[in-house]
Order: sequence, then structure tokens, then C-alpha cells
Amino acid sequence: MFDTLSESFKGAINKIRFSDDEKSLKRALDDLKKALLKADVHFKVVKELLRHVESQTKQKGIGRENFLEAIKSGLNAVLDRGGHQGFVFFHTPPTIVLMVGLQGSGKTTTTAKLAHFLKGKGKKILLAACDLQRLAAVEQLRQLSTQVEVDFFALDNESNPVEVAKQALKQAESGLYDVLLLDTAGRLAIDEELMAELKAIKNAINPFETFYVADSLSGQDGIRAAKTFHQEIGISGVILSKFDGDSKGGIALSVAYELELPLRFIGNGEKIADIEPFIPERVVGRLMGAGDIATLAERSVSVISPKEAKEVAKKIKKGSFTFNDFLAQLENVKKLGSMQSIISMIPGMGNMASALKDVDLENSVEIKHIRAIVNSMTPKEREDPSLLNGSRRKRIANGAGLSVADVNRLIKQFDNAAKIAKKFSNKKGGMADMMNLMQQAKMGQLGRK
Repeated sequence: MFDTLSESFKGAINKIRFSDDEKSLKRALDDLKKALLKADVHFKVVKELLRHVESQTKQKGIGRENFLEAIKSGLNAVLDRGGHQGFVFFHTPPTIVLMVGLQGSGKTTTTAKLAHFLKGKGKKILLAACDLQRLAAVEQLRQLSTQVEVDFFALDNESNPVEVAKQALKQAESGLYDVLLLDTAGRLAIDEELMAELKAIKNAINPFETFYVADSLSGQDGIRAAKTFHQEIGISGVILSKFDGDSKGGIALSVAYELELPLRFIGNGEKIADIEPFIPERVVGRLMGAGDIATLAERSVSVISPKEAKEVAKKIKKGSFTFNDFLAQLENVKKLGSMQSIISMIPGMGNMASALKDVDLENSVEIKHIRAIVNSMTPKEREDPSLLNGSRRKRIANGAGLSVADVNRLIKQFDNAAKIAKKFSNKKGGMADMMNLMQQAKMGQLGRK
């Protein structure tokens, strides 16, 4: 997502070689300016960021570390627009959120992703289909609600979205829902009819939040559309969709600065789990190569409960981790989202994320083979891998439609992984030590002298 910007900062920082060298600072600022403009960052943002970086660096003394800190503080100043961050709940349930945006922005899918995110926090969610313009929009949201496993509301044979919104609110109140998300109609372009419809819905239900879903690939056109929505109906935050498709990443800086509205979430993949709160300091960390352990930890907790994690740790320590446990954890990892988004949060590994863009844990051939092999085992064999002698392995291979060599390879990999995990779990500090090491990777290559 931030490939181009991260490389730009790295290149500029490498221009600073000596303390008190104004020539190297000028070269670094020139490089930074060109790279930011190339990454589709608006010229006003570039001008403001460069002014801040130059001023702060000179004030604290020209040097690589001070230049790095100046970029970080400048990015925070651009991205932090005040207001709410992530999702904020109204003091009295339900929290009503109106989802708006142009057609094709990914609004309906983003609404479902947001529902999935909130469900992971233990909240009771109701999705309401108020998009009665686009063919199959209601059915799309219905299917997505089933996938996310949250409740869905629609009125058959109703042509007035305002009435749908009113009835959805009644259902949310009587059903004691924590959050009501209303998916509204979009257009290929802004028109008076669309705005009138959205105003009517907003006046009827008085939402706590109005989120504008912006396509990250729409550039300045998307920003202009967001401005119009804000002027006409008022929006409280922006969600950037399809952010994984924008390797430049400049749109995030431009949206925050030009709209003077907080970015609330970013959609960073095709999976339902691929949405995350937009917390400025965390995003800056990823831009600078330091990863985002906090978001990764939060996402992990929503998928793997502390109790489950403790049980798995105990099994690993005892050497009793089984193929059933292995499959269960594989399913959990899938729920974390795309490999690209996961890797981008690990310090020092952001540059590997783009290479994993097309890695699909659900549909990869290797994962399918693993599932086939494990599913061909008997319950006893899954719980006790030591039973897997030659004849059993041959039977499993036949059942999975694979070779004995494939089965042997998986078992060997499983055994090796279990041994490494056990050795690691017995070390003093365990996971805490690993997290400390990851934190020490702060700034990755950017921080190297």
C-alpha cells in the first residue's frame, strides 16, 4: 500500500550523510519533493510537508536522525485531522452509521467489512439495505451479511429508502443492537437527486456518523466528490477502499489534508477481514518501515481469544500440538486478512508485502493439499501424529489424491515446526522476547546509519 512513499522516504534519508551539511539537506528535500509528487500527493501537501521537514531539521541540527524525526512529525501533522479515530460508539445504543459514496467505490463491501470488524469486538450489528437504485444491491448486502454472520434488514417491494431507514432504526432499537449500518445508493456521478435522497435519510434517522467511502484509485476526482458530499450533507469521516491496489499511497495524505476530515478506516484487500482503523501514528510507522504491531495484535486478539492462545501455548510446550490444532490455527490466520496486509504490519518486512499481494491462504494449491491430507487422516491420527507409519501414510495419500512423498513432506514440516515452537516456548521470555525484537527493528532500513 505504501510501497512508493516508503521507498521515497528511504531514498531521501539516504541523502543525509553528515551533520550540518545544508547541501545534503537540499538534495534530500528535492528528492522528497519529486517522489511525493510522483506518488500522487497533492502539491499543497507536498509544500506543507517540505516546509515542516526543513524547518524542524534545521532547528534540531542537520543529521539523518533529525531528518527522519522531522518527516515523522510532519506526516503526523498532515494525517491527524482531529476528531474521532477508528470507530466510536454513541453513548446510547444503537450507534447509527450512514455509509455514503459514489457507485463503484466499494461502499457495500466496505459496509460488510466494517460489520465484520465490529462483530469481532463482540458487538451486535444490523445491516440495512437502503440502496434501492442499483440492481442487485439489496441481494449483495444480504449475501455479505450471511458471510459476516450479522443480521440483515430490508423491506420487500419498498421503493422509498427513507422508509427502509426508519424501519431499520425501529428494528435496531427494539432488537437491542449495538450498531446500525445503513448502506445507501450511489451514482456514477453526483446529482441533485442523490443528494436529496441522502439528506432525507439523514434527517429521518439522525445518524451519529456519516462515513464517505472513497475509492483510493480515484485520485483528485475522488477528493472533489468527497468535498461535495461534505458540503451537501456533512460527513464525519472517510474510509479509503481498495487501498491495497494503490502502491503509491499518496491519496491518504491528500484526502486527510484537503478535506480536513479524519480518515477513519482503510480497506486493504479483498477479504472481509481486510479493513483496519486509520490511526495516524500507526500509519506513519508503516510508512517509515517500522510496521504496525499494535494493529496486528488487535486483529489477532479479535480472531484468537487469550484463552485459546494459552491452550495452544500449553500444547506446544508439552509437545502435544496436533494436526487438528494445526488446521484450527490455519483457519484463524485466514481470518486475519490477506498475507499482504499482515506482512506489512511486521517491522522491517513492509517491502515484502507487495510480493505477497496474490498469496491467497484460502485458495492456494499448497493449502488445499494440506487440508486434503489432514482430512484423510483418522481422528486418532490427527490427535497423535506418531501413529503415522508407512501403511497409514500410503492410505492417507490415496485418500487425498496425492503422493506418499507429499504426505511425508507435510509430516516432516509439521514435526520441524512443532520442535522449533517447543524450543522457543521453553525459552525465558518466549513471545515477549520476540515482540521486543520486533520493536527493536524500529525504522527497519530507514534507521540505519
